[in-house]
Amino acid sequence: MNLWALMFSTTPLSEATFYILLSLAPGPKHGYAIIQEVESLSNRRIRLSTGTLFGAIKRLLADGWIEPVEAERAPRGRKSYRLTADGRTMMMTEYRRLRTLADLAARHLNESRD
Repeated sequence: MNLWALMFSTTPLSEATFYILLSLAPGPKHGYAIIQEVESLSNRRIRLSTGTLFGAIKRLLADGWIEPVEAERAPRGRKSYRLTADGRTMMMTEYRRLRTLADLAARHLNESRD
């Protein structure tokens, strides 16, 4: 399946998936750092369990949206992940979709006040 077909078949992303991808946008993170960043980005609304996170990581790895990276001086067994180009494209596609929805809602709500 080409990337465009993939984007339209997989959007909208779940909120947790979007936050996981967003947490990796600045650079690689290990699982616990992803959990903390998602909680922070969502103002503590989303609290990922390790099981939920690693299920999502497995899916994102299979989809090619993230990839493992070797972390220097990482404790044994701790894996870090980073966005791939496809993962960044998916994150930005979802961002633009959400932005369009919010802009539309704002315009509609402003018009209904008049």
